[in-house]
Amino acid sequence: MTSIPLTTNQDLDAERLREAFGVFPSGVVAVASEVDGQLVGLAASSFTSVSLDPALVSFSVANTSKTWPSLRQAAHLGVTILADHHGDVCRQLAGPLEHRFDGLAVTTTGDGAVTLDDGLAMFDCTIYNEVEAGDHTIVLLQLHAIEHADTSQPLVFHRSAFGTLADSA
Repeated sequence: MTSIPLTTNQDLDAERLREAFGVFPSGVVAVASEVDGQLVGLAASSFTSVSLDPALVSFSVANTSKTWPSLRQAAHLGVTILADHHGDVCRQLAGPLEHRFDGLAVTTTGDGAVTLDDGLAMFDCTIYNEVEAGDHTIVLLQLHAIEHADTSQPLVFHRSAFGTLADSA
């Protein structure tokens, strides 16, 4: 077995951290809402379940995000777990604000939560808490409604690229 020496604090530059963090695969979600009549959303690869009672999930957003200040004003947020065919959708949600939802089939609830119609699972949420954590904010969301209909594979973010899971059967 090859051993790699641990780095010290002075060696923890952003590029090395991104590379090390990237070895851990994560799923990808879209977080979206209708704000002042406009669809607003972003993609996040830091989504995780937190609690069953109350029903909570979380994601992290960069403090430099230009989208989060608008999204956080929404009454409700929609979270969609993206499927393996959503690589282009994820890139679109990270692109120019005015084109993030071009050509996407979405559903908007009466409270303004926006979800993608072909996601693996969709959640209607409100902000439960925000925790400042370095250059990101951890956003805790309380779930109010869920829909889980798709059984295809999730989109996976691993080593700075999108991929899919291998069948485990």
